[in-house]
Amino acid sequence: MTKIYQLTGTNITIEDVAFISNARPGEVRVEIHPDSLVKMIKSREVILDIVKKGKPVYGINTGFGALASKQIANEDLGQLQYNLIRSHCTGVGKPFSREVTRAMMLSRANCLIQGFSGVTPETIQLLLEFINFNLHPVIPEKGSVGASGDLAPLSHIALALIGEGEVEFEGKIVKSDFAIHLNGLKPAVLGPKDGLALINGTSVMLALGCLALVEAKKLVKLADIISCLTLDAVRGTASAFDMRISQLKPQPGQVDVSSNLLKIIKGSEIIHSHKDDGKVQDPYSLRCIPQVHGACRQTLRHTEEVLAIELNSVTDNPLVFVETGDVVSGGNFHGEALALTMDYLAMGLAEICNIAERRVEKMMNPHFSDLPAFLTKNSGLNSGLMIAHVTMAALASENKYLCHPASVDSIPTSTDKEDHVSMGVTSGRKLHEVVSNVQHCLAIELLCNTQGLDFLRPLKTSPPLEKVYTLVRKHVEPIDEDRVFHKDIENLTRLIKTSEILKEVESITGELK
Repeated sequence: MTKIYQLTGTNITIEDVAFISNARPGEVRVEIHPDSLVKMIKSREVILDIVKKGKPVYGINTGFGALASKQIANEDLGQLQYNLIRSHCTGVGKPFSREVTRAMMLSRANCLIQGFSGVTPETIQLLLEFINFNLHPVIPEKGSVGASGDLAPLSHIALALIGEGEVEFEGKIVKSDFAIHLNGLKPAVLGPKDGLALINGTSVMLALGCLALVEAKKLVKLADIISCLTLDAVRGTASAFDMRISQLKPQPGQVDVSSNLLKIIKGSEIIHSHKDDGKVQDPYSLRCIPQVHGACRQTLRHTEEVLAIELNSVTDNPLVFVETGDVVSGGNFHGEALALTMDYLAMGLAEICNIAERRVEKMMNPHFSDLPAFLTKNSGLNSGLMIAHVTMAALASENKYLCHPASVDSIPTSTDKEDHVSMGVTSGRKLHEVVSNVQHCLAIELLCNTQGLDFLRPLKTSPPLEKVYTLVRKHVEPIDEDRVFHKDIENLTRLIKTSEILKEVESITGELK
């Protein structure tokens, strides 16, 4: 059954973006809400009236950027928009993924639907049909500085709309005009301001942020679950998760994590088996999980707040105010808020990797864990998970340079007219790399701690974690001797990317925070 979304410009959520972006053919349909269509028509009438009167207004009948002082003749206004799109298609690098591309188109349409841009409604209807018919423009990843909008990447979308670009359709790269006509559609015809409206906004960095955030919210819960498996594998204590401790330092993230950990570990036979082993305190990577994982959650909260506002905002320039007929230039296309928060989220997620890597090291070390060295029988002949840990160390280290904030950089463009920029797309691209590294790091920790549990049998961990162990064993067999562990890591990474582990745990604990 097809799920229909009627966009008003203010009614979409980050979760909606993720669902629509990942939807398969026929699963969703996106439309303009009738009330918003009326607003768009009225806004368009303001633009046409300005053209008729001949008054120079930026973005409508002038040049762009440093060329804003040059007025363009009415008979050339259509050509002006086509020239704008063609000249701004300067992206380089590999194309964005299908999911990111769909999120870009959705966020751009949602911005323009609000009726403050004066764009031709038919153009935005075609943009939504690209989503509905699974026509995905080929958009190079690099080329935006994150102000004056994400000009280069969004221009590649606009080029596809006018039938001059390329799209991915049914698994093949084809000319966009071919795909448009094949699906019974017609290319967009650009009039005054249409081209500028399509490209002048934060839609690329916003798309990157929304999709990364949805994954990050899942990963922090998985980090709590997987860390509890490690706690049992090395026979640690849950006493540091006592809610009385967190209530004396009530950082919201820390309180949530402590609550999660206690639910997840409840009922573990392993914990009860070593109450009198003489251990006083666990290392920080175990004892301080609430404090570290909790702080990482705070980066998610801030990011979600910023993205939710941006998603239902107008980021075009200039803006059309129908009530007065004014067209006013501003700077809502600037992505500073998004760039800063995506850099912040990347740092939070990188810390998930950093502390997880230390937990894995504890499992490798027989002097601490009382487990066989590198979690393998007959060590020496077998190297076990020695190099899986090295891979994790490499990923955790890579995150450190990826967390150098792009947002602290700026480079002047357009003859210094655009003299401060956000570099928000760079922040978003780096964030996605960090997300991928976290997925792999948690997969490696899961590979190690489930192996560690095998050495503690017949003792069992908690009921929720036993369900996770059983699920893992459907994808990865116990390790009896050395084998190609790359396949195991990739199998568990694919599992991490699903919601299966979370569903298994929450079927017993209830929803985790």
